[in-house]
Amino acid sequence: MLGKLILKDGSEFEGQSFGYEEARSGELVFSTGMVGYPESLTDPSYEGQILVSTYPIIGSYGVPEKKYWESDRIHVSGLIVSQYIDTPSHFESKSTLSEWLKKEKVPGLVILDTRYLTQKLRDKGAQLAKIIFEKDIQFDDPSKKNLVDEVSIKKPLIEGNGHKTIILIDCGAKKSISRSLLDRGVKVITVPWNFDIFSLKEEIDGVIISNGPGDPKMCDITIETVKKIFAKKIPLLGICLGNQILALATGGDTYKMKFGHRGQNQPCIMAGTKKCYLTTQNHGFAIGKIPKGFKPWFVNANDDTNEGIIHEKLPFMSVQFHPEASPGPTDTEWIFDEFLKKIC
Repeated sequence: MLGKLILKDGSEFEGQSFGYEEARSGELVFSTGMVGYPESLTDPSYEGQILVSTYPIIGSYGVPEKKYWESDRIHVSGLIVSQYIDTPSHFESKSTLSEWLKKEKVPGLVILDTRYLTQKLRDKGAQLAKIIFEKDIQFDDPSKKNLVDEVSIKKPLIEGNGHKTIILIDCGAKKSISRSLLDRGVKVITVPWNFDIFSLKEEIDGVIISNGPGDPKMCDITIETVKKIFAKKIPLLGICLGNQILALATGGDTYKMKFGHRGQNQPCIMAGTKKCYLTTQNHGFAIGKIPKGFKPWFVNANDDTNEGIIHEKLPFMSVQFHPEASPGPTDTEWIFDEFLKKIC
């Protein structure tokens, strides 16, 4: 069946369906990643977004079993590719991408000129769009919703039995964050975004604020929690959305980017050095004002946007990229080790 991608500015693109054939609306964004579509599609940071993949041959290695996903379901509202491969070849493949999309009720379209779509988004910025088939729908703006509340877990989850306890505040956390921590021998307690961590009987050795979707300023309860953590001087690491939440909680400010950073090839320079790391990213907001007492930790080599902050004296740090990768390069996995040094 043929479907249409319609942008808010009136542009229309016709494409061949390879997913679930029901209309969906969301914010149209693009990713430059060459690999990792199972991880990207299950990344909660994509909640409410229609994803355009700039790289071809999507579907070529199928879909692995659920234990390799970054959450329990697909979070994108729709997927746009220039070339779909329905004959996957990989020893871990359990189904085709088309079968997976249909099972999860997510539409997918093959639209040949994804390069033009991407250029449009780069020039004009991310915008609302919808995928339709026989029945039309209204545009739906996901930024008006508290997306973090929609993707966060509903009750605490305890994993591991290490001597040190890390609280992971789930604002839409990728599972690879907890996997990375468990591999380092710590106990991880994942809690909802609006949970009172100080009600736990456990001694808190450190806190991580996860990645997640939407506007960080909607995470008011998490921001208040971070203010209390800051006052108690409990070591803290922010990742992606967590980077922005730390800034807001300590007197900084954030802004919505024109088209954001999404992919596995974003170069980040460590401030004050000549070291450049390739990073995995997925965000549409960034830190504009760095809070007092903090200094830039990383800067994007492409556009000079902030990619992380670190306190000049206290054990507080955050990064805009994903040190756990999944997918992408593991250049910055050492950041978990740097953080865990602060809790010893």
